Amino acid sequence: MENEIISEVLTAKSFETDQDVRWCPGCGDYSILKQVQTVLPTLGLRREEIVFISGIGCSSRFPYYMETYGMHSIHGRATAVASGLKATRPELSVWIITGDGDSMSIGGNHLIHLLRRNLDVNILLFNNEIYGLTKGQYSPTSEQGKVTKSTPMGSIDHPFNPAALCLGADSTFVARSMDRDPVHLRTILKRANDHKGTSLVEIYQNCNVFNDGAFEVFTEKAQKGDNTIFVEHGKPLIFANGTKGIVLEGFTPKVVDVNENSTENLWIHDETDRVKASILSRFFDDPKLGEALPRPFGVFYIEERPRYEDQMTKQILDATQAKGLGDLDKLIAGNNTWLVS
Repeated sequence: MENEIISEVLTAKSFETDQDVRWCPGCGDYSILKQVQTVLPTLGLRREEIVFISGIGCSSRFPYYMETYGMHSIHGRATAVASGLKATRPELSVWIITGDGDSMSIGGNHLIHLLRRNLDVNILLFNNEIYGLTKGQYSPTSEQGKVTKSTPMGSIDHPFNPAALCLGADSTFVARSMDRDPVHLRTILKRANDHKGTSLVEIYQNCNVFNDGAFEVFTEKAQKGDNTIFVEHGKPLIFANGTKGIVLEGFTPKVVDVNENSTENLWIHDETDRVKASILSRFFDDPKLGEALPRPFGVFYIEERPRYEDQMTKQILDATQAKGLGDLDKLIAGNNTWLVS
């Protein structure tokens, strides 16, 4: 039939390339790659409408393994490259792949400005708390006291908390997941894609060569229940197989026995509440609370705010329609002149 539109049915296999995946056997990046390839066919997009842009690091090989458009850019500058692409081609689905070193160190300044501008892109921040590609130096998210090749007596740096930092930069979507929970990760990836603005997903990713087991307490069945809490909008903060919950005493979170407290008294997660999201992101930062509080996973915060590319496009349109504003020579000359003698 002449008018029949033939649409390709995409599967996870459709997004696999002919490139050999060159990560260390057992690396958490394999799982993240698989979950992304599984989610993309459900988004209703063609492969040529999707772009993956990365910086430098183990995770940054990602574009080679995605049968989409992509670019392996330079250290810390994937955010800048992606900003330019989204500004000029706003119809594309743009994904930024970065690591804790790439985004929190050399790329830190670019990251915070992308977040505040709120372009409609998705950032997947692989956090393994180590520099893996360069063979095991400590990173901006490594814990204090971390012994590595570059800190043989232990790191004295206070680490970044990526979720807290991104909330501080006014990100409109902040979430956390992990490589070893594929179902949860796929859910978060879909939420990130649906958000109209910059979405930041921190993913705990195990580097089994240089920092193996860094997140074991959150991923292993025997320990996971007491040390993780999965937050969902409108639901109470409950963990440890439903036996423990979180209440707020003023602005201080406390662990309580669910059997001794009404569900109504528990902290009900509201992903539109920036203040509570900030408290949630810092559960493990307060030395007075320390290990008593579980590590949160899920969508911490979401906000609807005008997108940068939409506002930029409107300014360009207004300039071309308004007399004089579209004249580049006049704009450069300006209204003030000086006579130099």
